[in-house]
Amino acid sequence: MALLAAVTFFLSSYLRCDNRMKILFLTSSLNAGGAERVATTLCNAWSARGHTVTLVPTFSGGGQPFYEISSAVELVPLADLVGSTQKGVRSSVRRLFALRRLIASRRPDVMISFLPNVNVATIISSAFMGIPRIVCERSDPSARSQMAPWEVACRLTYRYADMLTVQTSAVAAKVRRLYPGVARVGVIPNPLPDGIASSRVPRDSGRQVLLSMGRLSEEKQVGHLIDAFNSIAPGCPDWDLHIYGDGPLRSTLESQVQQFGWQGRIMFKGSTREPWKVMAGADAFVMTSRYEGFPNALLEAMAAGLPCVATDCPSGPREITVNGTDALLVPPDNHAALCTALSDLMSNAPLRAMLSERGRASVTGRFSLNAVLAIWDQFFDQVLASAAHHQDGATQEGDVI
Repeated sequence: MALLAAVTFFLSSYLRCDNRMKILFLTSSLNAGGAERVATTLCNAWSARGHTVTLVPTFSGGGQPFYEISSAVELVPLADLVGSTQKGVRSSVRRLFALRRLIASRRPDVMISFLPNVNVATIISSAFMGIPRIVCERSDPSARSQMAPWEVACRLTYRYADMLTVQTSAVAAKVRRLYPGVARVGVIPNPLPDGIASSRVPRDSGRQVLLSMGRLSEEKQVGHLIDAFNSIAPGCPDWDLHIYGDGPLRSTLESQVQQFGWQGRIMFKGSTREPWKVMAGADAFVMTSRYEGFPNALLEAMAAGLPCVATDCPSGPREITVNGTDALLVPPDNHAALCTALSDLMSNAPLRAMLSERGRASVTGRFSLNAVLAIWDQFFDQVLASAAHHQDGATQEGDVI
């Protein structure tokens, strides 16, 4: 039976090398956002390598993808299979059964899921099917209420996944305590999409742009950034703040800008499908989050050659910036430190040039798409080998019986 396991593992590795691996990828939605962008990037890359990829957005309301998805990727919205966009317990049960039928019909070599609710649904719907499952946390779960219903569900189900991945070592140190019984914990960062350009885009105005990019929600603390810009704007008359993103706090933040009277220098730009083009037209980047999972915008801004200021929040900025050597890190919720860092950066061209070159060289080497895909390959090897071992063990036990 040990020989059977070895042969199974060899064949699975051969099939992957022969570009015939079947991957079923589940995520909540395909709207604008960091997790959605990473899901799209990975699926496009795997399909380009010849794997058979099925991408399943599980959001009950359906919707069109925000980011471009390769025609080689099979897109199967779960709402289309259910035939309903209704919410509620009955609808949730119908989606679980529909998902199980889809899994049975595709019979993937491995399943990957993003975000807590999708992770739980993936584990439940694929129970007893023998398909390796990698569930992925996209933020720091310790920042969530441990008594929230979904968090309780995660604690009950994650032990049945073959691997739980997180995005930083700092979070990895926490998850075994948060989710007792989890089989494996893997650390895998977000990849940089191919084709990020670092060339500058000339502007007619000659003004310099401080860029913020992210969802306008409480954890991003864009209001703190507006407060800081209000404090330093008189001393940096050639700089404007461009805020990209949308979310529930937009009207509140717009009112804050109006109260300060900076409508001409603080501009809300909405969402963009071309973040790298936007970054190429900026002069510096700032992120003021209370917590993160692995901030794509910071990573991509550094890759685009922007000097960056970021809060030293859990988790992601410290690992991305190599403990603050490749960007300026400031303590969270520290107005004075944020003002000082921004003022230093905006008034010091040699500092901006140094951070631009250092940051770009650092992240493009560590977080290239190929480098991150190689880590995924290692994880695939681990869960497939474990599945073969368990199958071998089950066969041996059956023989004894």
